[in-house]
Amino acid sequence: MSTRTASDSNDPIVENASELAAPMIKGEKPRDRWRIGTEHEKFVYRTADHRAPGYDEPGGIRDLLMALTRYGWEPVYEGGNVIALSGSDGAVSLEPAGQLELSGAPLENLHQTCAETGRHLKQVKEIGAELGLGFLGLGMWPDKTRAELPIMPKGRYKIMLGHMPRVGTMGLDMMLRTCTIQTNLDYMSEADMVQKFRVSLALQPLATALFAASPFTESKPNGYMSYRSHIWTDTDPARTGMLPFVFDDGFGYERYIDYMLDVPMYFVFRDGKYIDAAGQSFRDFLKGELPALPGEKPRLSDWNDHLSTAFPEVRLKSFLEMRGADGGPWNRICALPALWVGLLYDQGALDAAWDLVKGWSIEEQQALRDAVPSEGLDAPAPGGGTLGELAHRVLDIAAAGLAARGEVNSMGDNEVGFLEPLRRIAKNGKSPAHDLLDRYEGPWNHDLSKIYDELSF
Repeated sequence: MSTRTASDSNDPIVENASELAAPMIKGEKPRDRWRIGTEHEKFVYRTADHRAPGYDEPGGIRDLLMALTRYGWEPVYEGGNVIALSGSDGAVSLEPAGQLELSGAPLENLHQTCAETGRHLKQVKEIGAELGLGFLGLGMWPDKTRAELPIMPKGRYKIMLGHMPRVGTMGLDMMLRTCTIQTNLDYMSEADMVQKFRVSLALQPLATALFAASPFTESKPNGYMSYRSHIWTDTDPARTGMLPFVFDDGFGYERYIDYMLDVPMYFVFRDGKYIDAAGQSFRDFLKGELPALPGEKPRLSDWNDHLSTAFPEVRLKSFLEMRGADGGPWNRICALPALWVGLLYDQGALDAAWDLVKGWSIEEQQALRDAVPSEGLDAPAPGGGTLGELAHRVLDIAAAGLAARGEVNSMGDNEVGFLEPLRRIAKNGKSPAHDLLDRYEGPWNHDLSKIYDELSF
């Protein structure tokens, strides 16, 4: 989640809704300036007893962040607490229960992306060895209750933790017990954004199935391939879901702004502090009638903050954010951007992917989204067959798109190889969660502590 470091007091005041498209228009870039941003979260645990460390304890999350500064990271503070790091590789930040996230820098190709991932994981593993900390790549804590997890000292999280139980039954699980991999990609124009939004939204359930890795809750199978994905179905219906209006004629920036104006607010950031505005209306804010700040109108930075508080399967800010994947091991961190870059950054591949999904009805898309958390790649695909069978066609399109980009490393390898982990999953026909369940029933003999030995970075 976003980390604010300044109040942006010199930011322009927004006088009316027509100005709210500014971040999206600013995001338009020519093809040669398109970049790849990759975000990945991981669970932090004590190697001695698998406990989730607190923020303040010796060798805990604060000490982890401060130790990372030896690699050139600069600490970011909120209320006297270091809550993030900034550097040439992007930002390191904290999720609500201490999940550690790298929000990578915008990079030109997947070779750079995977090198960035490698640098980050090497750093945290070196520090972890000194502090007695390990790092786990999964979609959900496999064995922790909410009560066993710490809370990080970030103002926006305090507001969200208070608000979540009012609007859904699983929002606290989303905040405290899940991890994801996400990819942020650019667009050339409003029309290009629309095509990319539609393709990525329709195919987001496929990414969920290919990355599904959260089949355990509190040390037992939970009946799902991606329980993380299931959690989103009852987190907050006003700010989650498949957004069927994206497929309406005339969809563009204006319609997405209308959607965001209907998403209730969480907070306003002023003078280094988060002011609780949970459940209040940005439309009222535009009129100077926000109860949390009566008489004030929003600044553009307030709107940018608000854009970060909706959690649909694909999110629009000044780029498009792919949000469907569970956290996972090192090679799948590189595979997720490979999938979406291959599909969206070559026009031939984008057109082919659109041809694949453009006949899907809104009802079929929703049925697929509903089925994937429990069925994974076995979910029925629109038009017949399973999602696992569809995966081969989609991965072929992505591979062709990556090959067409012609981005090679010093060894002469192009970007297609980053899809190989997904090829293996598709060939097997089973989501990664199946493998975890097989180990649980087989060699682990129902001892889920083995997951720390085999799934840690």
